[in-house]
Amino acid sequence: MPEEEAAASSRPVLFRSQNSRTVSVVIFCNLSRRRVRPVWVDFKGEPQPYPVVEPDSGGSRMITYLTHPWLFRDADTDDRLLANQQQVFLPSPNVDGQPGYVNITLPVYSLKERCLQVIRKLVKSEDYRKLELVHSLYDDLENHPDARKDIENISRFLAERIGYKKRMTDNHHD
Repeated sequence: MPEEEAAASSRPVLFRSQNSRTVSVVIFCNLSRRRVRPVWVDFKGEPQPYPVVEPDSGGSRMITYLTHPWLFRDADTDDRLLANQQQVFLPSPNVDGQPGYVNITLPVYSLKERCLQVIRKLVKSEDYRKLELVHSLYDDLENHPDARKDIENISRFLAERIGYKKRMTDNHHD
């Protein structure tokens, strides 16, 4: 395990904000019935939570930059939400001075994910193992949603894609 942690910490963080001077004004529109926590992914790839956007609030105006990725989470459970039907929101340039709109919605959760959400809501975490469940579900229940884990997964995915493209380019030149 320590070797895995050392390898993970030595990997470059690919999913993070980049320097940009191009401002983008956006309005976060919570179209879900959940309390939404916008999360800016900073220059180190760390999640930076912003104030909650309540349902039916009319939205929250945000000044951000083109190369600053955002995630959206359920403020109470940290479940992932979608921004314009995507897991990650990357701002785009404003057109004619008009703000961009970010429509925050629920994804289609798998039946398993939805069941885990309900159990987490109804049962205290110390009581999970008292439930009569298949043993593998105990680990799933204890593995709560976490923006930091999602950021690491996205970085890992990007690293694999870059590695794949590099291998394809190298093989093409052989």
